[in-house]
Amino acid sequence: MATFPFELVSPERLLISAEVEQVVVPGTEGDFGVLKDHAPLMSTLRPGVVVVTGPQNNTQRLFVRGGFAEVSPRGLTILAEQAIPVEEVTDDVIAAEIKAAEADFEKAGTEESRRAAADRLAQLVTLRETLMHPAAH
Repeated sequence: MATFPFELVSPERLLISAEVEQVVVPGTEGDFGVLKDHAPLMSTLRPGVVVVTGPQNNTQRLFVRGGFAEVSPRGLTILAEQAIPVEEVTDDVIAAEIKAAEADFEKAGTEESRRAAADRLAQLVTLRETLMHPAAH
């Protein structure tokens, strides 16, 4: 399979800069896959898992809290608010994210911000179930 350049960047560091075959991205409108020569696209990210498939079918899975993805003729770039390898995500990490989302919901001043906080909270609860109990999904 053909490869393309991919970079995953968080505020702390560059996590991945490599030639990859496919990346599945948790967009706010749903997951989408990117292959070489994908049409240009920009998307915001929801809390979820980025699945990166490199040459020889080696796969990396990283939890992202949110951010942006841009597909361009140069490849795919993800700017994540936070990114952690899935194997490092503990129930404590997800519980802290859920607590932060609950606090955002409580202090939301407008209907739109309450809806956004409620959506983020629901996504995190689903993500916790998926990551902490993968056999059930």
